[in-house]
Amino acid sequence: MPWKESSVEDERLRFVARILDGESMTAVCQSFGISRKTGYKIYNRYKAFGPSGLTDRDRRPVRYANQLPGQIEEMIVRLKQDKPHWGARKIRELLVRQLDQDTRIPAKSTVHAVLDRHGLVKRGRQRRRNKAQGTSLSTGQQPNQVWCADYKGEFKLGNGAWCYPLTVTDHASRHLFMAEAHPSTKEINALDAFERLFKDHGLPGAIRTDNGLPFASPNGLYNLSKLSVWWLRLGINLERIKPGCPQQNGRHERMHLTLKKETTRPPAMNSLQQQARFDDFIAEFNAERPHEALDMKCPCQVYTPSTRPYRGLPDVTYPTHDRDILVTSCGRICMHRKKINISTCLAGQRLGLKEVDDGIWLLSFMSHDLGYIDLEQKSLQTIANPFGTRVLPMS
Repeated sequence: MPWKESSVEDERLRFVARILDGESMTAVCQSFGISRKTGYKIYNRYKAFGPSGLTDRDRRPVRYANQLPGQIEEMIVRLKQDKPHWGARKIRELLVRQLDQDTRIPAKSTVHAVLDRHGLVKRGRQRRRNKAQGTSLSTGQQPNQVWCADYKGEFKLGNGAWCYPLTVTDHASRHLFMAEAHPSTKEINALDAFERLFKDHGLPGAIRTDNGLPFASPNGLYNLSKLSVWWLRLGINLERIKPGCPQQNGRHERMHLTLKKETTRPPAMNSLQQQARFDDFIAEFNAERPHEALDMKCPCQVYTPSTRPYRGLPDVTYPTHDRDILVTSCGRICMHRKKINISTCLAGQRLGLKEVDDGIWLLSFMSHDLGYIDLEQKSLQTIANPFGTRVLPMS
């Protein structure tokens, strides 16, 4: 006696009525052509909510912890406090039993993210983490602690081609490493330029930029780009100024004004001639021009070479995780025959995985925790941005 499609709720009421009349669960389930597990679920719903509990619920889970109603988040925390040894899966099941049938139940990974945010997830022994500062800007009082980089003031050359100057300075000494004429702001140009720069001058502790391409990407996970991921692999922290606050990179902006005034008015005929002007400016700026902030010294008198030589990308290992996994070229990872989207900015990178609950995996990139993988939902539940304030695309 299968369910009648025209009245599923009525069939469930008849099912419950026969149980209440004293018939055995096994016999009634066989009569209706359903499993005992389904039968007990229907009966328990009736006991908990009455006839209204027999209607179908919205199966779509709430997947983001910051979208949860406050009452449900408080309920998750209270249930965990009452059952401190229970994980996210069991806490979610308690929500299913206690919430009204019209309430959307959060996904297991969302429950875990809420517990983690409230400090209710027990973590194992962890190594010390050196997370990126994000929008917290360091003082950079010594050479090579912070470099500043920007594509600034694109302009047309005499032949009509566009020029995008890539500039890099040392924050403490004002030393100008680079003013390079690029035809665009594509990542390939910046990657090549920074590799040459690192080979010549070593590595800085951090690089401070704005939130534009190619330093960041509005479509990348946590606003990351392939260039910033490469910097992280090299052990360089990310510092980003707040959108609309160029004064946070004031020293670099002041250099730009001088560069533009002395080399682009009027612009050169082509990129080679413009680069020659930039090269002459760099030589004068570093070795001849006195700076009041440096007690009238020149940048080359203050700057000292970096003690961190560039030796290519170091290997990435995850000794505190259960396993590691490679991100495919399309930005996915494959776990237990399931494809989970991560981000194309991490394509080719090896990530760490650690199971923190049944079916819930912590996903990390180097020392940075990216979020939780929910195998059931085949999704990544992001957490607080480990790389600073995320700039969301406009809707």
